[in-house]
Amino acid sequence: MPKAEPIGFLAAEWPAPSHIRAGTTLRTGGVSAPPFDSFNLGDRAGDEPAAVAANRQRLREQLALPDEPAWLYQVHGNRVVDAAGPVEGEADASVARDDDAVCAVLTADCLPVLFCDVDGSCWGAAHAGWRGLAGGVLEATVAALAAPADRLMAWLGPSIGAHNFEVGEDVRAAFCDHAASDAGAFTARETPGKYLADIYALARARLERTGVTAIYGGGLCTIDDAARFYSYRREPRTGRMASLIWSTAGG
Repeated sequence: MPKAEPIGFLAAEWPAPSHIRAGTTLRTGGVSAPPFDSFNLGDRAGDEPAAVAANRQRLREQLALPDEPAWLYQVHGNRVVDAAGPVEGEADASVARDDDAVCAVLTADCLPVLFCDVDGSCWGAAHAGWRGLAGGVLEATVAALAAPADRLMAWLGPSIGAHNFEVGEDVRAAFCDHAASDAGAFTARETPGKYLADIYALARARLERTGVTAIYGGGLCTIDDAARFYSYRREPRTGRMASLIWSTAGG
């Protein structure tokens, strides 16, 4: 396989403790061929397994991860597992307290949300597409972290932007039937029954209702930035970025 450049990584900007590292990979610096070029980390996207394995090895080496990330079989649900494993079955979030455990989720338009507490004694990652978000994946992750909500912080990674995320009445109802105040995250389009949805605003509202108010990140759009991000809506046959969080305290 061709020699690749250093991997792209967007570090989370939030006041996490110094031993907590977190962020999202970019699509650069891997060995995958188009249309997965080049740093695809998703093993269910249709890429060559050998390329995915090589990219995952580069991820671990260049970020000096303490262990292999807890890769999940994501299904847009709300099940949360312990990243210390063994990780089995379908899940869309993981949490950890073990210094060797690396929480990770894969996305290409869905919203990745990373968590840690103010001491860095627990951390987690959630895959929050609209179905998982409406189904309570963030609330389930906060509960699994088992820390006071006012001591948790969250970082919202790259996702589809509000100006590009067109949805139907079913999506709007999934949120507004749960909390009428979520209506503010939807903007009606000229076509009846069509809306633009702000997934960042929906996630912030969900988190705030759990008591988590220290929320950072947001504002990026995976569709608009083809040079850095994969986007399933832009290119249905594409790769996946990984959003990861881990501790360096053990090393």
